[in-house]
This record gives sequence, C-alpha cells and structure tokens, in this order.
Amino acid sequence: VQLQASGGGLVQTGGSLRLSCAASGRTDSNYVMAWFRQPPGKEREFVSAISGSGGSTFSTDSVKGRFTISRDNAKNTVYLQMDSLKPEDTAVYYCAAKRSLLRYNDLHDYAYWGQGTLVTVSS
Repeated sequence: VQLQASGGGLVQTGGSLRLSCAASGRTDSNYVMAWFRQPPGKEREFVSAISGSGGSTFSTDSVKGRFTISRDNAKNTVYLQMDSLKPEDTAVYYCAAKRSLLRYNDLHDYAYWGQGTLVTVSS
C-alpha cells in the first residue's frame, strides 16, 4: 500500500484546509485510515481515524468540532477537513493505514505511512 498526502499549506488563524491522502497498491475498504501530526520539535501524535466503511470516526479532543475525517472508497482517498485552525495545529500531517481498528490511535500499530504534508497556521 502506498499513501500520498497532499493539501498542506500556509493559512491564517481561523482559516480552513482540506488534506487528502490517496492510496494505491493493494488497497481495499477494509483498511483503517488515520491522520497523525508532528508539531515542530515534538512527538508524532494521533489526530483522527476512520473505519474501513467510514461508519466510525475517532478524533483527539483538541480537534473535535473543528476537524472532520472522511473517506471515498471509490477513489481510495481519505480526507481531513480542518476548520477554525489555530497556530498550535501547525505540524507535518501524515496519513497512515492498517487493517485493524484496535488501537486506532497508536502510531506504532500502523504499517503504512504517507510522506507528510506541512500545515502552517499563522497568528
């Protein structure tokens, strides 16, 4: 499975961005997809995850109500709609994929990773 993330950029506080992650290779709708982020000088952290069907979604508390994860299985693509962005959202955002929904927020459980896309939120 290969993952290609895109959509990052520079945005002002309160603005919006939509990240995309296109999957290719041996993909199917059974893969759990997730977004993680790594702020400058910090550890990589969980942001949001979505089940294979798209019926279940999970997000870390700091983005609830602002970020929305979704997927289009016909296009093998997962999205992260980010609204009301804050400077503390500045990070490199990575998409990831794995088979099981267990431990969906544990980055060590993910077998496949995209290359990352930089999101910078200016104050």
